[in-house]
Amino acid sequence: MNSAELFRWVLENLDYWVVTIFMAIESSFIPFPSEVVVPPAAWKAMADGSMNIVLVVVFATLGANVGALFNYYLARWLGRPIIYKFADSRIGHMCLIDRKSVEHAEQFFRDHGAASTFFGRLIPAVRQLISIPAGLARMRMDHFLLYTTLGAGIWNSVLALIGYSIYRFTDLKTTNDVYLLATKYSHEIGYVLLALAVVIVAILVYKGLKKK
Repeated sequence: MNSAELFRWVLENLDYWVVTIFMAIESSFIPFPSEVVVPPAAWKAMADGSMNIVLVVVFATLGANVGALFNYYLARWLGRPIIYKFADSRIGHMCLIDRKSVEHAEQFFRDHGAASTFFGRLIPAVRQLISIPAGLARMRMDHFLLYTTLGAGIWNSVLALIGYSIYRFTDLKTTNDVYLLATKYSHEIGYVLLALAVVIVAILVYKGLKKK
């Protein structure tokens, strides 16, 4: 089964289980676009009532956490040398992972600390890999899950809102059309969200320093 056939199967069989499983895959090192899952599922929830749009976000976030935990423990158990060896391998490249992408994720983690697991969930190029440096650094599990859940929850809510907006303001009739349109706008929205999050955190930090 090639990627086009897999996408078609997912779009034709959307339910809570499919949302959870494929968002777990999307959040692991296996390349799979979240735009294939959440926006069409949210659109379908509005179009035929077979799902609830809030539960779509909940199960998508649950799946994202499962995939993030897989990456976290994989990195924690295997360690940096094996992770980089995998990134340099042919299989790693087939998974769209290379040394540069892992180094980029590690640098992002170093620059932003534990909160990077929150911010990283909003960045398309970093989202799937940010759990790896968290595992390599043996980040506290409660902090990891908190930031991952918040970041994934916000991102999945945005994707669900895209699906809802497509249902509300367009006349698209198929989940495939929804996926194509959602892909067009999701990355731009992700970067806008990241910029807003950085501004809000900067304001909070400034206020905290001012009080001291």
